[in-house]
Amino acid sequence: MSRTRLSLAIAVTLLAAPALSACGSSSAASDAKEVTVYSADGLKGENGDGWYDKVFADFTKKTGIKVKYVEGGSGEMVQRALREKSNPQADVLVTLPPFIQQADAKGLLQKYEPEGSTAVGGADKAPDGTWTSVVNNYFGFVYNKKELARAPKTWDDLLDAKYRNKLQYSTPGVAGDGTAVLIQTMHDLGGKDQALAYLKKLQANNVGPSASTGKLAPKVDKGELLVANGDVQMNYAQSKSMPNLGIWFPAGKDGKPSTFALPYAAGLVTKAPHSASGRKLLDFMLSRQAQAEVSSIGGGFSAREDVKATDANAVALTKLMDGVRFFQPDWSDIDKNLTSYVEDWKSATGS
Repeated sequence: MSRTRLSLAIAVTLLAAPALSACGSSSAASDAKEVTVYSADGLKGENGDGWYDKVFADFTKKTGIKVKYVEGGSGEMVQRALREKSNPQADVLVTLPPFIQQADAKGLLQKYEPEGSTAVGGADKAPDGTWTSVVNNYFGFVYNKKELARAPKTWDDLLDAKYRNKLQYSTPGVAGDGTAVLIQTMHDLGGKDQALAYLKKLQANNVGPSASTGKLAPKVDKGELLVANGDVQMNYAQSKSMPNLGIWFPAGKDGKPSTFALPYAAGLVTKAPHSASGRKLLDFMLSRQAQAEVSSIGGGFSAREDVKATDANAVALTKLMDGVRFFQPDWSDIDKNLTSYVEDWKSATGS
């Protein structure tokens, strides 16, 4: 190579170097064919047959992008992402309320409105576009249909001595469904003080803490537990391979069962190492194809209002929810006071 051509080559290299260093490793990483998802449990099947399993496989087939999956309780996933905030490892975060709001408040999510999110109801997505529901869902309980002739009806039923060491609910502040127990009792029993007084009594029957709600249903199916908390989507999907699992909703003071929406909400992590892949996955999760399979494969409810499922699971889920009333929690209050609510729960129950 001549001196002139060599000098030109060196100059081109030096000019390119600042551009590469300015972008940093995240630029190269964003082009990598992978995406990491931190998610609350429930959407991945016990036998590889859940909604996540199908969606991730289809996504990889279409894009060539491999999905790395990390699962835990909603609060656990947010805390992990928070610890990694200065060096994010996740690209997409999926949690139940109020933890998705908590993640947003802590700056863990960046604004991104996926394709299809315009069809998601306003209450099921962030006003500032940092998260959107991908699967709608509702709080509930499970019971062992083999051991119990019928499901319990009221919260007071669970205080019966026959449930001693046969009842368990996941930990408020750690698991999304566990936090939902606190929210539901506050609604049904007339406020925080009444809920804490009740949960203090219930502690006599409670086996103890559990970071993951998904681990409770198998224990109920086997008869190790008679009753546990859960959510409709996860438990309905589990019941396909757990024949003794039944779903029920506790009645409040008026004798009528109620529940509230507990959707799986997803957001793009701030400074995600593979942000381009994260955006593509969020788009795919809200695509008509994926949303049409939420009930038929996942046993849940589509987050898109323009996707009307008519499959057998959708029909069964509609029947299951018949007669159950719905209420809207004050998520802003819960987000603001969650820490104090959980501390009060710990104090009341000795947890």
